[in-house]
Amino acid sequence: MTEKTAGSNFIRQIIDADIDHGKHSEIVTRFPPEPNGYLHIGHAKSIWLNFGIARDYGGRCTLRFDDTNPVKEDAEFVEAIERDVRWLGYEIGAVAHASDYFEQLHDFALELIDRGLAYVDSLPAEQIREYRGTLTEPGRNSPDRDNSVESNREQFERMRAGDFGDGERVLRAKIDMASPNINMRDPVIYRIRHHAHQRTGDAWCIYPMYDFTHGLSDAIEGVTHSLCTLEFEDHRPLYDWFIANVTAPSEPRQIEFSRLNLSYTVMSKRLLTRLISSGVVDGWDDPRMPTLSGLRRRGFTPASVRNFIASVGITKKDNVIDMLVLENAVREDLDPVAPRAMAVLKPLRVTISNLPEDHAESISVANHPKDESFGTREVTLSREIFIERDDFMLDPPKKFFRLSPGGEVRLRNAFVIRCVSVENDADGNVASLVCEYLPETRNGVQPEGRKVKGIIHWVNAADALDAEVRLYDRLFREANPRPDQDGEFHEALNPDSLVTLTGCKLEASLAAASMDTRYQFERLGYFCQDPDSIPGHPVYNRIVTLRDSWAKAGAAG
Repeated sequence: MTEKTAGSNFIRQIIDADIDHGKHSEIVTRFPPEPNGYLHIGHAKSIWLNFGIARDYGGRCTLRFDDTNPVKEDAEFVEAIERDVRWLGYEIGAVAHASDYFEQLHDFALELIDRGLAYVDSLPAEQIREYRGTLTEPGRNSPDRDNSVESNREQFERMRAGDFGDGERVLRAKIDMASPNINMRDPVIYRIRHHAHQRTGDAWCIYPMYDFTHGLSDAIEGVTHSLCTLEFEDHRPLYDWFIANVTAPSEPRQIEFSRLNLSYTVMSKRLLTRLISSGVVDGWDDPRMPTLSGLRRRGFTPASVRNFIASVGITKKDNVIDMLVLENAVREDLDPVAPRAMAVLKPLRVTISNLPEDHAESISVANHPKDESFGTREVTLSREIFIERDDFMLDPPKKFFRLSPGGEVRLRNAFVIRCVSVENDADGNVASLVCEYLPETRNGVQPEGRKVKGIIHWVNAADALDAEVRLYDRLFREANPRPDQDGEFHEALNPDSLVTLTGCKLEASLAAASMDTRYQFERLGYFCQDPDSIPGHPVYNRIVTLRDSWAKAGAAG
């Protein structure tokens, strides 16, 4: 599949105008995740935008970890984020951490104090929230707001020295407690956390807040265009205020765009963590998760994710993208590149009675019906084969073009067979079939005087590979899933989001399959091997079905 280009959008138009006016000699962006979880597909939009713009304009993009909250962050997440960025197809040049700038940020805070623009507040957190006011009522000044510069500097130095416990003091910017923008009402810019940091250890017990750190880190790195999602639009005046009121080395421009919202999933790290801790999924890389590691394990390709984001585009308007768009992106990417193979997930044994017991013919089969360059493979057909149990019915409805007692169907790449008898097990269930083949129907020839419409796939019994197959589907059956009153998702969960099948039968050629190859199992969907595979026991994940079944089923809940 040809990869979709980024095209023009309002952000690129702003950058083009800035370049035309000579504002920048180099375009610099950044991707600033907090290392407190794994990246999800929403982050992929920001990666695609920031790294893509830097690449297309010959600039640079810094991967900067916003590691200012040591309580929630971990080196595991740092490694996972770097792995996901590379998997998505972007080269990581500069890597930075907000913690690299702790000393500079501390100096900026002292600069605000010395200018009378920051003060140490002893109000407890709940009172700070109370004094802040509401969206319709102005806030009130803290009793500590008018403390002297000397007092604020002395207390801030004591905060750094560890003289206070968690929550006993904070450093606040002195802006405007009556501002209609609640973010400007003397926001907290430093808090006390007596907790070892993953990189700086116990060197610090005070940590800067995100709004303070983010813009000034951009300025330190020389970022020209700081691209954020729309929830930061109301924070932009604060972003600009911090940069304007310290001796920042540069003046980046914040631009907001709509975040990626996807139906039939959740992308809040808090809710994703809850799904893991409650055992709904098996970790961050569970193939039902919207994380990049989950999509990778399920078998999504980097190109399909990039093409999905390109098709959604960059706008200023929030909207929800249907999961079908993402699923179609991977179908479109895999169709021209995935070799075909035959697999039977729910096997039903068929004996072709008019073939000799030692019969074993080799059939040459195209590896891709639309591309001769994929070549061919040899598939063996013997007296006993497996077909899908769903391809047989004792009492079929009209227009059931598969197999039934006395009915005929064509085996893919072979001949027509007719069901002559059914063998049941002790419980009366269909256990196996006896069929006979019609010799005159080889090479696609129809039986004389009638037309056989149905074509089914099969696997040779003698050399079939036993496999486990995991059929993944959407984790939620509701387009807009929300937690129950107890914080769980009992009602919204799709009970069929994972169906594990054992005893599946794969054609023998898949014994040489590599872990990285994605296949189209004919008539079933696209599949890839899971890392749980071991020699002699392959495990395959269904990436996506061949076509959408949700819209037809009306599965919105």
